Amino acid sequence: MSRIFSIENLTLLSLILAVFFGIYFPEIAQNIKIFGDVFLSLLKMIIVPLVFTSVFTAILNLESISKFKDLGLKAFLYYLTTTAMAVVTGLILVNLLMPGKGEKPDGLKTPEIPQAEEFSLERLILGLIPQNPFSSFAQGEVLQIIVFAIFIALAALTIDKFKQEIIKNFFEGFNDALIKLTKWVIVLTPIGVFALVSYLIAEAGVDILLSLWKYALTVVVGLLIHAFINLPLIAFIFGGYNPYKYFVQVREALLLAFSTASSAATLPVSIELAQEKGKVKKEVAGFVLPLGATINMDGTALYESIAAVYIANIYGIDLSISQMMVIFLTVTLASIGAAAIPGAGLILLTLVLGSVGIPLEGIGLIIAVDRFLDMVRTSINVWGDLNGAKIIDRFVK
Repeated sequence: MSRIFSIENLTLLSLILAVFFGIYFPEIAQNIKIFGDVFLSLLKMIIVPLVFTSVFTAILNLESISKFKDLGLKAFLYYLTTTAMAVVTGLILVNLLMPGKGEKPDGLKTPEIPQAEEFSLERLILGLIPQNPFSSFAQGEVLQIIVFAIFIALAALTIDKFKQEIIKNFFEGFNDALIKLTKWVIVLTPIGVFALVSYLIAEAGVDILLSLWKYALTVVVGLLIHAFINLPLIAFIFGGYNPYKYFVQVREALLLAFSTASSAATLPVSIELAQEKGKVKKEVAGFVLPLGATINMDGTALYESIAAVYIANIYGIDLSISQMMVIFLTVTLASIGAAAIPGAGLILLTLVLGSVGIPLEGIGLIIAVDRFLDMVRTSINVWGDLNGAKIIDRFVK
């Protein structure tokens, strides 16, 4: 009986009920959004300290800088490979199905799109280094926090062993307390998911989805191909485990990612599930998952490649092979700096469109369905992170 009423099953049930509740009781659904906001706030409260302590203790547990080099290189190689696979999948699929060709949705407003700074490798590198770590903590700059944690942990590996042990025990205790707090928050998942999803349905409605069905279908199909073919293929070949069984074990994190559309908000749950149900080593999960939540954006990268070509089709722009290559490179690199928050993909899309001269106003055409697609692609982002932790765990002694 306890398994029937598990958090995972209750979360799935609340997700289904929320759709119908948002459709038939929109006014009530809009008024209960506060419960979803509280749930998100509790998760976000844990993110910054958990990211720092997880990365810091994970590196200290490696016990040497050489082991860190080994783990770090494997993680980056995995992220780069899966992101590139996602972009290629998206480009192939969008050129086969050609959504938007000769069709422009009616009744969709084109709001003013915020202009993103021109992408450059120099800006990306400088953006990794926190000029003021305390400011990075206050503003929730996850990538900068990870870089700071890596630097300070590497320095700690070189100090006196006795002092190193004191620091290690303190932060491991702090990390364990954060994990315990995360478990308490997880109990509220069904309530938070119900409030968030029902509000979303009540606010946006479902009719608008019909006018963009081919574009949305292309994105969803591409994400499913990446989730159930590309990533499992890597898992079978390099991980040596059954990815579909692993999928069932960590499904709670994927459901949470779907409902919150935030890799960062899902991170505490991902770390716990990877360790307890996925049997991933603590130091591997603590390093790979926070890093992946920031730089491994498979779903976002795939979505951006499809969205760019779709908008080009809407405007009647025929993209050349060289322009497709520019999209591939821009998406792959830009997704590394993607923020693990809802809606970040739209801002990054301005970089991609600008790289090949596609009108930025075209983003307004897809905003109507972006929130729904954001939920799906975030789940794929998290699924990619969890697979990365499981695969890399095999190669770390």
